[in-house]
Order: sequence, then structure tokens, then C-alpha cells
Amino acid sequence: MSWNPTLEPGCPDDVGADAIETLIVPRARDIGGFEVRRALPAPKRQMVGPFIFFDQAGPAEFLTGHGIDVRPHPHIGLGTVTYLYRGAFHHRDSTGADQIIEPGALNWMVAGRGVTHSERTPETTRAASSELFGIQTWIALPDTHEDDAPHFEHHAKETLPQITDNGVVARLILGTAYGATAPARMLSEAFYLDVILDPGARFPLPDDHEDRGLYITQGTVEIAGTSLEAGRMMVFRPGDSITVRAGAQGARLMALGGATMNGPRYIWWNFVASSRERIEAAKEEWRAERWGEGQFDLPPSDRDEHIPLP
Repeated sequence: MSWNPTLEPGCPDDVGADAIETLIVPRARDIGGFEVRRALPAPKRQMVGPFIFFDQAGPAEFLTGHGIDVRPHPHIGLGTVTYLYRGAFHHRDSTGADQIIEPGALNWMVAGRGVTHSERTPETTRAASSELFGIQTWIALPDTHEDDAPHFEHHAKETLPQITDNGVVARLILGTAYGATAPARMLSEAFYLDVILDPGARFPLPDDHEDRGLYITQGTVEIAGTSLEAGRMMVFRPGDSITVRAGAQGARLMALGGATMNGPRYIWWNFVASSRERIEAAKEEWRAERWGEGQFDLPPSDRDEHIPLP
């Protein structure tokens, strides 16, 4: 599948450096013995389209017998997106989903009114030394879907549309871009792409989405004469035609965006909502620990522990 935008090979990018509306340098965060780099929310930018949270996990190496153990914890008002470059996660949640995710596949969990999940390194992976490198994001739900029942989808690597052209390989993880549509059921307009660029290759962002951003996971890119290195997120002005060029070593990017939300979103701990009242109610429900009787339950196969309310 080829690009929809008409872009002549080698065509110069004539946008100015101010096309980058916001440049975000992620902050390091400890999530219980494991460090992540958090790009969203940022002090000057809460969301890119509906994307309200963006973490780079790793790259990290684990000795035999070690790994990640994120105990059961709650979410409301969002969808979680797990996408790995290396390693594996064992996802279990209160819908009954029990799924191993490996590189190139998609785990998409919509919390709706309330869900609980855990993510751990699989026992088979712990049997030897292992690596972990991936991206986790949250997508804020439209207020019309905040009370939906939670659901979970897993889509294997081979089911995600792949777009190739002139040194570019892009896998569409979520939403629509370049005439392709990813299989996960979306509740708002969005796009999310894993993009691998050969040295010097050019990548045009979709021009049919209001908000657009790029996160560099490997290598460097150049835009409007400015070179940017791995570990940077760029958010662009709406309406500009944006093309990035990979540096001498090539690059790997996550491209994301979509329509802006119809109102502000509040975020506290693992909760996202259109009102403070929803968050306060969820806090009280999690604190009460009325598993299966109120808003939250624990995953059927991971009920021995949970993360308490901060």
C-alpha cells in the first residue's frame, strides 16, 4: 500500500521551524523498580488528539528469574494501548482477558466505567535473561463512552496494516491513515503508527487529522533544518504539510494524533474523566475494595494482590 499524499521524491520541506508547536523532552518516572520515560501529559501539552498518556518502557535487560510485575490496578475513562518492540507482557484483566503480547502485536483495553488489569513478565520469558522495550499509551474516551462496559481486544502483528514506500515501513496500530484502517474498534478519530525509516528516507505525516505528533524511539530525524534525536516528542501545528527525513543511521518513530477532545479531561493516578466527580467516585470505589460488587473487580487469574490507592 502506498502513501495517499502526493510527495515528489526529494521534494524539499518548505515549512518553517515554528511548525513544531511543542517540543517535549520526556521525564523519567519510577513505576516500582522500573523506570519509564513519560512524554504525555507534559507541562505545556496534555494531549495529542485523544492521546493523553505516553510512556516509553525500556530498553531494559533482566537477569534470569526477573522481570516486570505491575500488580492489578484500576482505570476509568480511557483506552490503554500496549505495543512492544522487544520482550513480552502477560496481560490479565477483570473482563476475563488473559493474553501474552509480543512485539508487533496490539493489546487494546477500553476501561469505560471501570476495569482492573495487571501486566507481568511471562514465566516462560523469566526462564532466561530477557529484554523489554515498548510504548504504552492511554487514549481518553469521548464523554459519551465513559460509562461503556469495559472490553479488551488483541490483534496479532500480521493483522495490522503495513504501508511501505521508498525506505519507509509503517505499521498502522490504531485508527485510519493513508487509506488504511486498523482492526481495533475505535471510539474517536485517531491514528497511531510504528514507522521504520532507512537512512535519509522521508516520511510525510497524515494530513487529514487535526492533531499530529511524532515520538522518536531510535535514531534521528530532521525537519525544517532542525535535527532531533531519540527521546523527543514533537507536536505540529494543525494544517501544515509535515515531512521528516531520517538521519544517517535511520530512525524509528511513533506517529500519533487525531481529533481534539470536545472538552477538558481530568487525570489523577490511573483515572481519566470529563469531570472531577467521576474521579472522586472511582477513588472511593477502589478504596472500598468491594471486588465484584461495585465499580471494580480483580482479574479472575490474578486476585492475590493489588495496588492500593495512593
